Amino acid sequence: MNLLDISITAGCSDEVFEDLAVIAGVRIERIVSTGQSTPWGSWYDQDHDEWVAVLQGEGVVAFEDGSLVRLGAGDTLLLPAHRKHRVAATSANPPCIWIAVHGPAAHG
Repeated sequence: MNLLDISITAGCSDEVFEDLAVIAGVRIERIVSTGQSTPWGSWYDQDHDEWVAVLQGEGVVAFEDGSLVRLGAGDTLLLPAHRKHRVAATSANPPCIWIAVHGPAAHG
């Protein structure tokens, strides 16, 4: 598999989520976004930590406190368990390709 291959998104208007590996309670996934965002007023409130890396394109992560983090190719972000967040924006051209690593919460 080539992490930058977006042929799976052809003719699809939704984000594409692919599990790449599940190892000892850690899940690694690839997400291809083409302009999608989390619906306004919805928040992710996960029981686990998540680390994300943007391989291509851009994404913006918003937090409940109003802060924003803009991510471009090569940028990473750690989302601790229960830090409410949402994807505020993603690029469509080029598509935003994310790698997300989901694992147990470091604390708690």
